[in-house]
Amino acid sequence: MKITILMASPNRNGSTSILKDNFIKGAEEAGHTCEVFDVCRMNIHPCTGCLACGYEGPCAQKDDNEIIRNSLLHTDMVVFATPLYYYGMSAQLKAVVDRFCSYNSSLSSRHLKSALLTVAWNADDWTFDALTAHYKTLVRFINFEDQGMILGYGCGTVSMTKRSRYPEDAYELGRSL
Repeated sequence: MKITILMASPNRNGSTSILKDNFIKGAEEAGHTCEVFDVCRMNIHPCTGCLACGYEGPCAQKDDNEIIRNSLLHTDMVVFATPLYYYGMSAQLKAVVDRFCSYNSSLSSRHLKSALLTVAWNADDWTFDALTAHYKTLVRFINFEDQGMILGYGCGTVSMTKRSRYPEDAYELGRSL
């Protein structure tokens, strides 16, 4: 299986990266291939709502989103890897997700598998409510098949994350595919 990972943390060596790396290790051990896009370092503009795409055509903006589009239309699974920023995904990932509108039907017809890897400093039981609701709505709307969510509560620093169970959970998720 080919897996596309949308890595959306501005911190290259942070807690989100730890989960991503462990997920990849497990997935590759299970025989899958992973392609990672560091969306924070790509040239991706927000959707302008111009509708030049007609919801299923080329986007009027000429940026790196075309690279992600091409990958997602030729993959079996998408993984959203993001830190929790004010109870949602990072702005960089949100810009990518918003641009799905220009290939909505093509993406939906792929029936991709999906997963969410996320971390937050906060450890309250409600910490991920808004993000998981958004992810579940996205899964439902685009006809993804959710394979799991790793919600890293209390992962405010790299050392906190490394001491938690979440890197192992991410590894096991990748390995289980």
